Amino acid sequence: MTARWPGARHFPEGVTLETERLRLRFMEERDLDGFAAMYADAETMQYIGEGKALSRMDTWRSIAGVLGHWLVKGYGMWAIETKARGELIGRAGFLDVEGWPGFELGWLIARPHWGMGYASEAAKVTYAYATETLKRERVISLIRPGNERSVRVAEKLGFVRDGTVDMMGKAAMVYANRRTG
Repeated sequence: MTARWPGARHFPEGVTLETERLRLRFMEERDLDGFAAMYADAETMQYIGEGKALSRMDTWRSIAGVLGHWLVKGYGMWAIETKARGELIGRAGFLDVEGWPGFELGWLIARPHWGMGYASEAAKVTYAYATETLKRERVISLIRPGNERSVRVAEKLGFVRDGTVDMMGKAAMVYANRRTG
């Protein structure tokens, strides 16, 4: 008999999201080089996690964690690639882990692709998936102070500021699709 996590699912097949310009798909081994370059960039990572660049090994662990999230929860982060060139440009999707302040929608775009509207485009399609497919009533985004680009993305989704929490030893603003309380 194989032990399984409570609620664990078989790896979901075929969960790909598309927009006019983007394809959001499962992360794969072939993505390691692209994510390693992205995560090694201090400016790209300054508001993510602990706010520091990651090594190639930590990037590998991050990808494994994302795939594990899919196995345990049935949803998670997607790799974002451009449809036109198939180029890996970031990630978007959900974090819903033990001790987290809520069901989070997050996004990260590699610095060479900033200012092109990709984060908003990916956030919009993943938010629709959260509310329409996963039937989530409350969705949050945790945004570090100073990350005005992500604040703008959250506001485009209709999210509003809903407090501050401690995340990994630093403050994070909570943006939510509706107020609570």
